[in-house]
Amino acid sequence: MFLPELCIKRPVLATVMSLAIILIGVITFLRLPVREYPNIDAPIVSVRTVYPGASAEIMESQVTQPLEDSLAGIEGVRTIKSVSREEVSQITVEFLLERDVDAAANDVRD
Repeated sequence: MFLPELCIKRPVLATVMSLAIILIGVITFLRLPVREYPNIDAPIVSVRTVYPGASAEIMESQVTQPLEDSLAGIEGVRTIKSVSREEVSQITVEFLLERDVDAAANDVRD
């Protein structure tokens, strides 16, 4: 009961002590070291297909679109991006962070 009685009898001392504690807290907070974000490998799987002699339209309709439709059914897919060019189709599938990359790659292969 010593501290409460002292603060009641001397309110200026209580205010100064409170401000000192706050000031020490702010200084300590500002001196905390900041660490970088941890390195997280995003679960991304890329599929590249080559069809010699095919135009971009054929690659889109006969290769890219059917592959996108089958990849969209895999569990945990976040986004699918694709590019169809002459003779080449590139599909990038990004999975949720909780998804294991190896399991996702196996699902894409299947």
